Amino acid sequence: MSEASTIFDKIIAREIPADIVYENDDCLAFHDIQPQAPVHVLVIPKRRIENVASLQDGDSEIAGKLLLAVGHVARQLNLAETGYRVVANCGADGGQSVDHLHLHVLGGRQMKWPPG
Repeated sequence: MSEASTIFDKIIAREIPADIVYENDDCLAFHDIQPQAPVHVLVIPKRRIENVASLQDGDSEIAGKLLLAVGHVARQLNLAETGYRVVANCGADGGQSVDHLHLHVLGGRQMKWPPG
């Protein structure tokens, strides 16, 4: 994992602005600046973990907290009733562009399959 600050580290530190929709002690959720759906929110852990493949056995609590945060965001943004998609890109071939674990919450329209 790179030790250089990512854009997400800077958002967590409030060094750059973000449209934050949810926050707790462990997670932060904010609108994506390049939305791929009418609603596109990123949910990140405040402690940097590079990606899903980097999760260790000791990370089960934060992984669960990320999923709970997704549920909070979905309810807050009125996605829970009609549905939404949760995506975690992992590595270059998976489309990951920031080396900090993040879950995409996509909604506000019917999702297509296959996605990519």
